[in-house]
This record gives sequence, structure tokens and C-alpha cells, in this order.
Amino acid sequence: MSDDTDAEKRDTAARFSRAATDYRDSDTHRRGEDLETLAAWCAGADRALDVATGAGHTAGALNRAGVASVVAVDAATAMVGTAVDAYGVDGCVADAERLPFRAAAFEAVTCRIAAHHFPNPERFVEEAARVLTPGGTLAFEDNVAPANPREARFVDGVERLRDPSHVGLDTPAEWRRRFVGAGFTVEEETTVTRRLDFQAWCDRTAVSERDRRELRRRFAEADAALHERFAVVSGPGGIESFVVPKRLFRLRKRGSTTGTDPGRADER
Repeated sequence: MSDDTDAEKRDTAARFSRAATDYRDSDTHRRGEDLETLAAWCAGADRALDVATGAGHTAGALNRAGVASVVAVDAATAMVGTAVDAYGVDGCVADAERLPFRAAAFEAVTCRIAAHHFPNPERFVEEAARVLTPGGTLAFEDNVAPANPREARFVDGVERLRDPSHVGLDTPAEWRRRFVGAGFTVEEETTVTRRLDFQAWCDRTAVSERDRRELRRRFAEADAALHERFAVVSGPGGIESFVVPKRLFRLRKRGSTTGTDPGRADER
């Protein structure tokens, strides 16, 4: 990993640490049918790992679903502290692309609305496979790129302007390729949409007023097809809300130990 990538990850972790309270209180993150679906997919596990936990909402949902032991992992120290305090789970500060756990340590792994921040998503998928037991479940959700390249460029552009830690959006097909390549079987997948309040969306990442004006301009000047695609709602002051597509995957690690690394430290 390059020094530049390490520095960018540290900057991202610091930015999210500063926003821990906002993410804890965000309706977009702390509730939703998608959250309960991910937890339900893992309900039979005894040990689960929530990767890039943020304020810990998914870790808490796993606990409510009956998972006996839940570890919440995030690169942002304050996020981990928030998750531990709010939900009583175990916490660990760690990089999603290099998890400090032994092979086959967990029966379930979750990752919700976070992977668009990962510089190397293939590495994350490989790590998720490594720490899962054969037959274990990966319950995954993230924002996804529309299949239409013009629509994908638009949503990726506004996400990047709103949040410098945004790396990129991939299509469901691209995620499916990664999962299958890492030894997963796709058992179920579904698309959900969430309506985002424009002001709250900007507030969570402390968007400057100049960049808010630019974001409003981009939405205002987008054509009717883009407005329809993202169900944009506008008022007297411009954009008020819009909808983003998210894809949920229920994945099963195939019954092979290929690629595990029993020498990895931390015998959790």
C-alpha cells in the first residue's frame, strides 16, 4: 500500500471521527428495512463482525437479532467508541482492507453503506472471505452506480464533491464479480432506495457553502431524465431531497479453506 493511500485513509478516519455524533443520530443510518434485513440474514450466527461500523447501527441490529458476540470495526476511533457505548458490542479500530483477526474467526460479516470509501474493495472482499468460516454469511450493502454511464457519472460526481473520502460507486455486476471471485455464492440480492434530505446529507460531511451552491447548481441544471432517475424534489430554494439506489447482497462463503491465513495475529 502506498504512503499516499495510507495518508488518505488517516484523513478519512479523522473526518469520520469528527462526524461520529451526526452519524449516530442520522435517520438514514440508524433505521430502515435494509438494516433489519442485513441483521436477519446473520441471525443464526454466534460470532459476527461488522466492518466499517460507523456509529454501530448494524452491530446493534446484529445484537438485537440474537447474535451472541458482535465486534464492531472501524478505522475511525470515535466511531468505534460510539458503537461500543451505544450498543454494548466489542470494538476494534482497524482497516477494512486488513482485518486483524485470524482466519475463520466469524460466522457472519456485515458491511453497510461504507464500501464506496474503500480504495481497494477487492481486498476488503478477500478479507471478509478470510475471516469467515466456510459456509459463513457476508451481508453487504452499498450505494451502487446506475448501469447508464451518464447517470453513473452524475451521481458519482456529486458524491465526490460532497465527500472527498468518496472513492467511487460500482455497479451490482461489478460487486457480484468480486464476490464470486473471492469464493462466495450469491444467495440473494435486492435493490432498495433511500430518500436523502439534501441539507442533512451535506451537514453530515460539513460541506462548505460554496460546494453546497455547486451541488444545488448541478441538480438544478440536470435534465429531466436525471431528475426522474433520482426522484429529485425541489422547492423555492432549489433541491430539497433525492433518492439513491442501494444494493443488498446475501452471500455464502463456499466450503473451502483456500486463501485462509492461519498466521494472522489476534486469536479473537
